[in-house]
Amino acid sequence: MDDKNRRETGMKMRRAVLGAAHVDRAQGKLSDFNGDFQDFITRYAWGEIWSRPGLERHTRSLLTLTLMIALGREDEFKLHIGAAFNNGVTRDEIKELILHAAIYAGVPAANSAMHWAEDAFAAIDARG
Repeated sequence: MDDKNRRETGMKMRRAVLGAAHVDRAQGKLSDFNGDFQDFITRYAWGEIWSRPGLERHTRSLLTLTLMIALGREDEFKLHIGAAFNNGVTRDEIKELILHAAIYAGVPAANSAMHWAEDAFAAIDARG
């Protein structure tokens, strides 16, 4: 796959997972400074990794949320809560994922994630 195809595939996947509104906001903020990075994540995170056939998007969402907990990445965790819902992940699955992460990533990380999830759920519910 060449970079043009990777970019097109990545943009389709990015929109499907994160939602068109989020991607449009990100694209609307492109600048000389961040443009190369946005292109890079579109081609490689979304056009290569998320588009691979080996795992379903549902599974990739669960993995991504788990990694964000382990790494303490609140903003990305909250963003990927919405993406997880777009991929069929339920609130109960997210609760189980956080409980599971408590064992392998630590109780403090899971405790933070529980609060982040509640904040993300409230924001999603407020949007209707």
